[in-house]
Amino acid sequence: MRRLIRLAAAMAIVIAQAVIPGTASAQAPSVAAAPQNCVLNNGIKHVISIQFDNTHLFRDRANVASDLEQMPNLLNFMTDNGTLSDNEHTILISHTAGGILTSLTGLYPDRQGLTVSNSYGYFKPDGTTAFSSAFKYWTDRVDDVTAAGVNDPLPNMVTTGGLNTPAPWVPYTRAGCDYGAVSTANVVLENTKTTPAGDMTKVFGTGSPEWNEASATPALAQTDFVGIAIHCAAGGGICNSSTHARPDTLPDEPGGYSNFQGLFGAKYVNPAISHDTLPAPDGRPVVKDTAGAPITDPAGNPGFPGFDAMFAKVSLGYVAQMQEAGVPITFAYISDAHDNHTLFRASGPGESDYVAQLQVYDQAFGTFFARLAADGIDKSNTLFVFTADEGDHFAGGNSTDGTWSHTYCNISGGATCPANQLGEVTQNIKALVPLAHLPAAFDIHFDSAPTVYVAGNPSRTNADLRQFERDLASATSTDPYVNTSPTSVMLRMADPVGQQALHMTNADPQRTPSFTYFAKPDYFLTTGPNRCIERPATLNVDTCIDYHFAYSHGDVTEDIGRTWLGFVGPGVKNLGRTSETWSDHADIRPTMLALLGLKDSYEPDGAVLADFLQTSAISRDMRAHHESLVRLHNVYKEIAAPFGPFAADTLVASTHAISSGSSTDDSHYITFENSLASLTSQRDSLEAQMRTALTNAAFGGLTASEQDLKSMIAQGQQLLGQASALAATS
Repeated sequence: MRRLIRLAAAMAIVIAQAVIPGTASAQAPSVAAAPQNCVLNNGIKHVISIQFDNTHLFRDRANVASDLEQMPNLLNFMTDNGTLSDNEHTILISHTAGGILTSLTGLYPDRQGLTVSNSYGYFKPDGTTAFSSAFKYWTDRVDDVTAAGVNDPLPNMVTTGGLNTPAPWVPYTRAGCDYGAVSTANVVLENTKTTPAGDMTKVFGTGSPEWNEASATPALAQTDFVGIAIHCAAGGGICNSSTHARPDTLPDEPGGYSNFQGLFGAKYVNPAISHDTLPAPDGRPVVKDTAGAPITDPAGNPGFPGFDAMFAKVSLGYVAQMQEAGVPITFAYISDAHDNHTLFRASGPGESDYVAQLQVYDQAFGTFFARLAADGIDKSNTLFVFTADEGDHFAGGNSTDGTWSHTYCNISGGATCPANQLGEVTQNIKALVPLAHLPAAFDIHFDSAPTVYVAGNPSRTNADLRQFERDLASATSTDPYVNTSPTSVMLRMADPVGQQALHMTNADPQRTPSFTYFAKPDYFLTTGPNRCIERPATLNVDTCIDYHFAYSHGDVTEDIGRTWLGFVGPGVKNLGRTSETWSDHADIRPTMLALLGLKDSYEPDGAVLADFLQTSAISRDMRAHHESLVRLHNVYKEIAAPFGPFAADTLVASTHAISSGSSTDDSHYITFENSLASLTSQRDSLEAQMRTALTNAAFGGLTASEQDLKSMIAQGQQLLGQASALAATS
């Protein structure tokens, strides 16, 4: 789930939306208002981009239809009218924040900043570890508590040079288009902090009515100001109709970003886009979901219901209302369907509540598409983009009838789990290592692929750190879904050298982990004994199946890394479902901008997916050098993508090197890490050259010659061969 951020010390669950019946309506939605001064290419008048949380095209169990198969209104819309690729991939670490932010920016995590999510650790100046949420408003700092950010003053969204990553709405607003965001990661306000660097202080100011509300009634402020936003177009756009617009400040934006405004929060967005109100005597402006119910928080206040309550009918209701009000660009997030936010547990494939939720999602999309069509918003004038942040590994047994065991299973106590057990194998990482070899102090980002932070931030060749890594590499535990006897816990490992090859090292050195431990995906690693009995009783053990969480991501397996991507609209080919083109989330943004006739102020890590587009919709240079550019694109993804073959081979080499050696001889590790560092440096240089060539061909600039294109392709193939050889000999 998007917002279940499990830090070393805390877990927070957002309560699902309560439905409050009935609204008063001064004006029903009709034909969409025409956006002013928003001129896009290919006859496109509207952009609707939807990113799901952990929603699957592939089946989790062969006998149960997948999520999209149970949402035919969406599935058929994509396959009948456009292109649905099932060969799309996410990034590492493969979590919600990182996947969404790469989709929004076209940048891999090392250049957009979120190399670890949905939270991450960082080393404070004294060498101890602190943790931060990855979900923060775009300009927030890592340390957003102290006034000067003394523990880490760099931006959460940090890019090259320690600057704030360019914001994704800028090309749109500069082009005269209002940009609506519905629960979109870091594009909306994410918290109601009133600290010196908190969102309420930054956007509204100390002592403002909004700041005072957040201080006095933070739950109401969450509903009023978090989760919904409109970044207004040059000249003011829809902000001109509101007295509550605030400066849209981006101090590090390339080329400057002055005199732009935004509406932050449903309290100010609702009256700008909707004429509906709650019944008298309340009368507050409200937006309806696709079923016609007002969107409220659990207390009945109109506005943002919480991130985990952004079900399809809620997010799509906001998107439709924004479009009808003349906001032509809308990006939205939809919460997953497999987590039951009322019972606070996971649901298994085919389980009745899961199936029912998908039926409601399907109905919401049917209503949504019909409503848009009645508004004149359809595939003839609208670019639709759909994807999911990442795939999942379902941690569970098997069920023939859709019933699953929602119980703890005490592995440490020798319990035999039922065949239809579901839930991650929660494992105390400290129990995997001899006590004498545990570092005096360390912490981890709780995950199936935990990043590890050893106190003092020792060098990667430190003898104690190396022994800790070797012990974890050989650690065993019992995963009852695999074997009744202990087997290896580790799948892969990477230290700072290997992380560089995976695009997991950003411009903030304080955020570089000591190493990353990619466990087998049934596991969820913690730093202490785990609850293994229903409350209020207490039983904490080292290894226990926890039925509350059953969909694992973050890891490097195919079921997690591979997902899906759909395009519908002008300039898009109708290929139906296809596996022909390998792509990842970094490719989404440049493909969209190429269709729209917009461009970024930076080179994206992704490239235009020309195979999905009509010839007339791509640039002249891309048409002139089509064959060579497609080959270059393919090799570029192979050497650059976190789930590409270069990354896979270097991760194998990194794992073997880290696992090797002893306290008296670590020469194998040193030799192969040096080779890996050299190879990654060569990759980084060639990747930059390829990125420039692909960007210039798509968006204008000095075009590479055929000879240069072929030379880069040959160099890339040589690098791939070297990476494969390194993996084989390590």
